[in-house]
Amino acid sequence: MKFKAIVCDLDGTLLNTEHTISKNTIDTIKKITDQGVKFFIATGRHHADALRFKDMLGLDSYLISSNGARIHDENNNIIFRDDIPQELSNEIFNTEIDPEIHKDVYLEDNWFLEIPLEEAHDYHKESGFTYTVTDFSKLHGKEIIKFFYIHNDEKKISKLEKELLEKFGDRTNVTLSLPICLEVMNKDVSKGHAITNVLMPQLGLKKEEIIAFGDGLNDYEMLKSVGEGVLMGNCNPRLKELLPNNKVAKPNSEDGVAEYLKKIFL
Repeated sequence: MKFKAIVCDLDGTLLNTEHTISKNTIDTIKKITDQGVKFFIATGRHHADALRFKDMLGLDSYLISSNGARIHDENNNIIFRDDIPQELSNEIFNTEIDPEIHKDVYLEDNWFLEIPLEEAHDYHKESGFTYTVTDFSKLHGKEIIKFFYIHNDEKKISKLEKELLEKFGDRTNVTLSLPICLEVMNKDVSKGHAITNVLMPQLGLKKEEIIAFGDGLNDYEMLKSVGEGVLMGNCNPRLKELLPNNKVAKPNSEDGVAEYLKKIFL
């Protein structure tokens, strides 16, 4: 059977190594959506950031952002939100973190961090979405969409992952979008939860009618919740270990999503 819906991660998946969408991919998705197939973005990025890529593709569909903490409908209205409660967010703010690790938060329409991170601009040059440097003490008492931590030393991130899982694992979803980026959302937040509990019931979709693509550990629940979960050739080795029997597309550097979809739809 042909799938009725496609759900796709952005970084490391739909986006190429230049952090944008190639013309080949845009043209391929246009041909497929013209057939009536729905295409959904599901990303760890902030909604305001991901919206640029939805517009590039000319999509008329829901958008899952912040790993499922936000879902917007076709008209850009919020239809689902699940933030980290104030008391828990304060605990996370007060947790001692290696000072070399960049600490970031999404709060409503903003991306805050304490110290400038120039390399982050490479990931967001297409959308123009950028951060504001602020004193995190000013954010205490707020409900937070997502905390995330960035460092080029994967060992530091791995160590922090274990520490946060030990301390908050029963109250949050702690996951990796990239080996150098650790993300923390409210307990039940995930892309898979967004698909199963919002997309499927609201749009009348069945599990077997959905195909999804991802490369990071934050895609794990999504790839398990659909009829066919496809790993990217460049995916995190830990994701491959968790889903050893899933099909694998070419890497994002080779337009893996587009090339895989051509074989199914075109």
